[in-house]
Amino acid sequence: MNIENNILKYYLRNVYFITGTAYAGKSTMVKMLAERYGMVFCGENYHIAVSDMVATPELQPDLCYRRGLTDWKEFVTRPPEEYERWIYQSGREGAGFEVAELISLAKDRKVIADTSIPIDLLKEISDYDHVAVMLSPQSLSVERFFDRSDPEKQFLLRVIEGCENSQAVMENYRRGLARINSQKHYDEYAGSGFFTVVREEDGRDTREEVCNVLARHFGLME
Repeated sequence: MNIENNILKYYLRNVYFITGTAYAGKSTMVKMLAERYGMVFCGENYHIAVSDMVATPELQPDLCYRRGLTDWKEFVTRPPEEYERWIYQSGREGAGFEVAELISLAKDRKVIADTSIPIDLLKEISDYDHVAVMLSPQSLSVERFFDRSDPEKQFLLRVIEGCENSQAVMENYRRGLARINSQKHYDEYAGSGFFTVVREEDGRDTREEVCNVLARHFGLME
């Protein structure tokens, strides 16, 4: 069964999406907007509890990849090209889970989501004033990826540090991050036609400023 995009767009009318590159501030902005405007908070990988339970290798092979791991060292030592492919294909496979979860949450309340739904699909199911793209320089997304305290990234850091020749493993993993956040993908986001915010490397705390910019774009400010 296929649900037409105009139907999905109607049921997602209370959902606001933030997408973009790593270390651009997406997670911070989703949290701040949710708290400030009483929105339902959908942080990174918010759909994973359901997708981990429901996804099948026949229909969602990349979402099921982690089930077949012998250990997490296998995850962090993949070739950079494979890591890049897996990240973006997982986002595409997970789009259906995201949409279903968002529809279930957004009937009577506004929802703000840190999404992995691909840009081409967002264009079909949402509108300009419901989507924002956040971008960061590749140097930030690669070199400062593990500076954040969220459990998932700190877990991966411990796995890498526990590998033989951990320095080489880290270099390999960072090459994967560089491919995921390459100029090619940056340009795809930047040229999407959606409202875009670029994180600057000037040392200033711009969280309040960016939050206000996004709130105005989304029409949340009175």
